[in-house]
Amino acid sequence: MIATEVRTPAHTAAPAGPTDAAVGPLAALADAGLEVPVLGGRTVRHVNLDVAASAPAFDAVAAHVARVLPYYASVHRGSGYPSQASTALVEDARVTVARHVGARDDDLVVFTRNTTDALNLLASAVPGETVVLDIEHHANLLPWRERRVVVGRATIAGTLEALAAELAARPTSLVSVTGASNVTGEVLPVEAIAALAHAHGARLAVDAAQLLPHRRVDLAASGIDYLAFSGHKAYAPYGSGALVGRADWLDAAPAHLAGGGAVESVRLDATEWKRGPERHEAGTPNVLGIAAIARALDELDRLGDDARGAHEEALTARLHEGLDRQRGIRVIRGFADADDRLGIATIEVVDGSVGLVAAALAAEHGISVRAGRFCAHPFFDRVARRSNGLRASLGAGSSADDVDRFLDALARLVADGPAHAYERTPAGWCPAVDDRPRLAFD
Repeated sequence: MIATEVRTPAHTAAPAGPTDAAVGPLAALADAGLEVPVLGGRTVRHVNLDVAASAPAFDAVAAHVARVLPYYASVHRGSGYPSQASTALVEDARVTVARHVGARDDDLVVFTRNTTDALNLLASAVPGETVVLDIEHHANLLPWRERRVVVGRATIAGTLEALAAELAARPTSLVSVTGASNVTGEVLPVEAIAALAHAHGARLAVDAAQLLPHRRVDLAASGIDYLAFSGHKAYAPYGSGALVGRADWLDAAPAHLAGGGAVESVRLDATEWKRGPERHEAGTPNVLGIAAIARALDELDRLGDDARGAHEEALTARLHEGLDRQRGIRVIRGFADADDRLGIATIEVVDGSVGLVAAALAAEHGISVRAGRFCAHPFFDRVARRSNGLRASLGAGSSADDVDRFLDALARLVADGPAHAYERTPAGWCPAVDDRPRLAFD
C-alpha cells in the first residue's frame, strides 16, 4: 500500500506565540548539532523530540565515562588499584543517588538495569497485594503478582477518591503509581498519594522514569517509600537504573539474581544470602552505567531546579500553545484538573495515520517523535479516540527552534500530506524510495 498524503482541513502555521523565541538548550548534550539526512539528498540539523523514550547523554556524562573507562575492573574483591577505583565509583554512586532523591538514612540504593528491572525486583518483595492506576506504563502495570487496578477518573481529584475507596475495601501492602504520565506528561500529586496510602496501612512506590529527569524528587519529604528510575531517561544512557527505598522488604525478598556477590556463603546443601543492596546485585555490576547515573544526577543538580523548571515551562507552553492553534489534531489529556505537566504532548490526527506523519517528520524534516500507544495501552485506549497517537517530548537539550520546526512541519503534513510516497510495511511506514544513506560504524 502506498500513500502520499494525510489530508485534513487546510491550515497555515501561525507564529509560535508570545513565549520567548530565544529559549535555547539548557545543557550540552552528546547529540547537539547532529546533522541527519532527509529525502532528496539534503542534510538538516536533527530535532530530537523523542526524549521521553531515551535521552542523549549529557556531554559531562560522556566525558566522565571516558575518563573512568581506563580504570574499569572487577569490584569489591579485587586487590588492584583499578579494582579499588571501580569499587569506589559504584559505592560513591550509591551516596550520590541517595542524596539526590532525598533517601532516608536506612534506605537501600540497589542498582538495576532500568526502571522495569527495578519494579520487577520490588514486585518480588511485596508481602501482599499491590494497587495501581490504569494510567501506568507497562513497567508499573505488569510486574505485580497480586494486583488490583483503579481506573482513573476524569480528574485527579476523582481518581484519588476512587483510590481511597479501593484502599478502604481491603488490605493493601503497596500502592504503586507513576510520578508523571509518559503519555500526557501530567504530574501526579505523589505527596497526597503517599499520605493516602499510609493512612490505609500501605506503602507507596513511584515509577519516576519520567519524573526524575524533570522534577526534584525527595523521598523523605514526600513520604515515598520506594522510587525506581532509569539512567537512559536521565541523560545517562549506559544501561543502568536504580531502586531506592526501605530495606526491610528488600532484605526479606528472594535475591533478584542468584549468583556471585549476592551471598555470604554457599554450601552444596544451603546458601546464606547477604542483606543490603548486594543481595540483589549478583554478578559483575555495570560500573560505567552506575558511574554515568551519578554524574548525570550531579549535572542535574548543577543546572538547578529553578533553571530546569523555567526552561521546561517556557518550551512546554510554546509547544501546547502552538498545538492549540492547529487544525486537524487533538491533544490527549488524562485529567481535566491537572495543573502541572512535563514537556510532553501526545496528539491524534483527525484523518490519516500518525505513523505516516511520524515517518514523514523524520524522513523529510529530520524530526524524531514517537508514534503508538507508548507502552501504556489501557490508559491510551481509555482516553484516545484513535488507535495510535504521536508524542513529542522535550528535554534539557531542547530549544524554541526545535518546537517551532516541529509545529511548522506538523501543520504542513496534516494539511497537505507528505511530499514523498510511503509504504506500510511490517516495520511501519517507510519511504517508498529512500535515498538516505544507511549509517555504518566502522
